[in-house]
Parts: sequence; structure tokens; C-alpha cells
Amino acid sequence: MATSIVRYLGELRTSSMHMQSGTEILTDAPTDNHGKGETFSPTDMVANSLATCMLTIMGVKATDMNLELKGTTAEVTKVMAADPRRISEIHINFQMNLADDKKISTVLERSAMTCPVFFSLHPDIKKVITFNWK
Repeated sequence: MATSIVRYLGELRTSSMHMQSGTEILTDAPTDNHGKGETFSPTDMVANSLATCMLTIMGVKATDMNLELKGTTAEVTKVMAADPRRISEIHINFQMNLADDKKISTVLERSAMTCPVFFSLHPDIKKVITFNWK
């Protein structure tokens, strides 16, 4: 079964339908590339996917450790380069909802760095990851 169906809607907008759940995601080209910028751009989604993947992997590990990560946030900043136009850097600033216990923070931070999106991104993309513990 296909993962998704993507439709071009015109005016540099796409609709992606997740086949298993029926969830829809819209993307627009960014304003600096002829788009409206009214929703995530495809490259925004790449950067955002890294953060969501890292949070998911930490969530799995936290569950195994009987910890709750609910309320943890990640601020994502994508940096673009030109010639060719591409993502050059992704900055993620995690605000962790747990106290800074060295053992726990080490395990969760190392777990985050094993997410499949992290390993799938080209090594030339600089990844600046910061964890802020309570």
C-alpha cells in the first residue's frame, strides 16, 4: 500500500493524503521562491520531520523508562543555501519538560540522535541540536 498520495493543486500548493489515516497536509512554496507561504513549504517539512522524529524516538525511550515527555517542545529553524537551492542547516532547540538528571538526559539525548530522519539527511546538512532541561 502506498504511504501517501500527493496532488498538485495549482499556485505552487500541494495536498498530501496519508493513506492509512486519511490525514491531509498542505504545502506551499515559500514567499522567497514565488509562493504564498501560507502553509509549510516542502523544505520546512523536512526540517520539521527531523524534530518530530527525534521527539518520537525520545518518547519511545521515555516510555520504556516510565517517564512522561508530554509538554516538551522543539523550536525548528531551517537555513537555506543557494546554488543549488537546498537546506544547509537545521537548528532544533528542545525545551525538555524533565529536570536535568544527567543519566536520563544522556539516554534521551543519545536516543534522539538515532532517529531515522537524522540518518536519512545528507551529511552536508549541518544539524545544530540543543537540549534545555528544567
